Amino acid sequence: MRSAIVAMCVAFASALSSATAAPCHAPALEQLSRLAPEGYQVYRKAKDKQFFTSWISCDNVQLGLTTAVHETVHMITEEENAYPLIDGRRLPRVPERRPLFPPKLAAGSFDPASTYVETYMKPGAATSAEEFGYLLNELNAYTHDLHAAVQLRALSVPGQSVHHRDGLAALMAFVAVYTEQARTRHADTWRELQEPALRRTVATLWAQAEDVMGNSCRTPDYGFEAPVFLEHFCRATIHHALGTLLGRPPRCPVSCKEKHVSSTGHPRRRGS
Repeated sequence: MRSAIVAMCVAFASALSSATAAPCHAPALEQLSRLAPEGYQVYRKAKDKQFFTSWISCDNVQLGLTTAVHETVHMITEEENAYPLIDGRRLPRVPERRPLFPPKLAAGSFDPASTYVETYMKPGAATSAEEFGYLLNELNAYTHDLHAAVQLRALSVPGQSVHHRDGLAALMAFVAVYTEQARTRHADTWRELQEPALRRTVATLWAQAEDVMGNSCRTPDYGFEAPVFLEHFCRATIHHALGTLLGRPPRCPVSCKEKHVSSTGHPRRRGS
């Protein structure tokens, strides 16, 4: 089902790109190659280059490029049946219908007014609400997204704040709460999460997200909702689920918890 949906999206984006190819695409890709080489590798790995360029917006190249990286990571995940990492490695994808409780059961731990909660955790909203493996897919895509955004900060539109950090903070919070509820409420899922291969996948994706989140903290106006989401794992210890899976307490990006508000900022939301 997911593969069919992705195929439809690819076909639509390719057709749209052919009809609306913009003169900014070539220079945008050159800037991506120069400023964000890992993001450019996502473009190079994409089989359908038009899918990538269809997301580039000429009036906000930074936002367009980071969105393109995010969405193409999803496409590559489907094509390779693996999570592509920033450093070029791949992790085995969590199989569908593995006996893991659906993430939507953890949605009650979050403010339902948050669009991230509505988009990714609300019952019926997205595959990430039904399958933990797809929640990890979103975690990985938002990690690539924020990594590229930090590297491309020179391309930011003056006077406008797009809250790149919020998406990754939200997905980290969702994964943290999910694993803790597995430990305390869902014994079968908790046993599965401690199986070596799955535990390694979760720990690797989490460590990658920690690194990117921590590195982003030096960039202001990248987070509005992030401080609230970060609280969901900043209090975790070695005795919590994440601590058990990581073999250490999760790292708290303290300076990212400071709330930066911009009156011209427009939080970005994504439904895939």
